[in-house]
Amino acid sequence: MGSRAFGLATDGSDTDVRGVFLAPTALFWRFEKPPTHVEGPAPEQFSWELERFCSLALRANPNILECLHSPLVEHVDDTGRELLSLRGAFLSLRAHDTFARYALGQRKKLEADVRTHGAPRWKHAMHLLRLLTSARDLLRTGSLTIGVGEQREPLLAVKRGEVSWEEVERRMVRLATETDEAAAHSPLPPEPDHARVEDFLVRVRRASALRDSAGSH
Repeated sequence: MGSRAFGLATDGSDTDVRGVFLAPTALFWRFEKPPTHVEGPAPEQFSWELERFCSLALRANPNILECLHSPLVEHVDDTGRELLSLRGAFLSLRAHDTFARYALGQRKKLEADVRTHGAPRWKHAMHLLRLLTSARDLLRTGSLTIGVGEQREPLLAVKRGEVSWEEVERRMVRLATETDEAAAHSPLPPEPDHARVEDFLVRVRRASALRDSAGSH
C-alpha cells in the first residue's frame, strides 16, 4: 500500500504492507474470539481477519477498498484469489459518502496546519489530491484505480512544496465538485452485493471447519 502502490514512491518511501488472514473457524467457537486484526510482525505491516476486512469493504472504507485494488500483491492463496475476484461486489455509491467524508476530515487537518504553521503538511496535501482524483474516477467509471499514472509528477510537485496552498485548494474544490457531479450519473449500484460477499465468507468458514474436523480424525 501507500506510495509504492499509488506510483508515488521516492527513494525514501516506506514499504507499507497490508494483508488479510483467515482465522480457523473452530476458534470462533471459544469464549475468546480470534483477533480482528494483527499488527506486524515487521514494521509497517498490518493485517485484517477476513470477516473484518469484508465488513469494512462493504461499508466502502477508503483504505480497505484501496488495499483490495492495489496493483502490487506479494502473496495470494486460493481464498485470496477468490476475494480479489469479488472486488466489484464491494463497490457502490456508498463510496461517494465515505471518500468525501474522509477527504473533508483530511482537508480540515491541512487547514489547521496552515493556520498554525503557515503551511500544510505537503505530503498529506498530495495524498488528499490523489484520493479525490481516485474517488472522482471511481464514480465516473465504476472501477477503482489507485495508481496515479501521468499525475505522478504534478502530485510530487505538491509534495515538494512547489505548488501554492491557494492552488492546491482550488484543485481540491474542483475535484470535490467533479466528484459530486460524477455521483449523480455514476454506473455504480446504490449498495454493494452484500449477499455475494456473505456467501463467499460462509463458504470459506465452512471449508475451514471441515478441514479442522478431518484433521482431528
